[in-house]
Amino acid sequence: MNKKEALECIRNVEADRVPKEFYKDKSFVLEAVEITGLALSFADESFKKDKSIVLLAVKKCGGVLEYSDKSLKKDKSIVLEAVKSDGSALVYADKSLKKDKSIVLAAVKQNGYALDYADKSLKKDKSIVLAAAKQNGSSLQYADKSLKKDKSFVLAVVKQNGYALEFADESLKNDPDIIKAAKK
Repeated sequence: MNKKEALECIRNVEADRVPKEFYKDKSFVLEAVEITGLALSFADESFKKDKSIVLLAVKKCGGVLEYSDKSLKKDKSIVLEAVKSDGSALVYADKSLKKDKSIVLAAVKQNGYALDYADKSLKKDKSIVLAAAKQNGSSLQYADKSLKKDKSFVLAVVKQNGYALEFADESLKNDPDIIKAAKK
């Protein structure tokens, strides 16, 4: 198999058919991750530590943050690009970045469910939870209990997304103001 055929395999989602030696060649790996970020999962370990390659890969497919070197899971610029591409990539970020408001906000704006992977402290942050609920009302389930009981906050959330009512505290599920706001 030559390089052209190997890249054709990548395009056809047959990266596993490409002989391992191709994944040891930097120029090939760069072209492969340009086609699909998932090619990073097959790349030689040395390229999983290469910031330029990983950055290119996570811009294409945020979830490939999983395959990057541990050191790059602590790199704010890499993680930010990953969560902009796929908010749920937050699950693979270093613990320290799951406490970073800008990272978590970018993640929940892309995928409200990313709130599940945020640090506990940010699950109490109204701006983060509101952004998550705006993207996906069901993400309210991952918010801190205190917010689920806060009538004014729940009212604001259900105005953004009526589906969030399902995850509000039981004490608010029959509140006429909240029900009315959720139906709009």
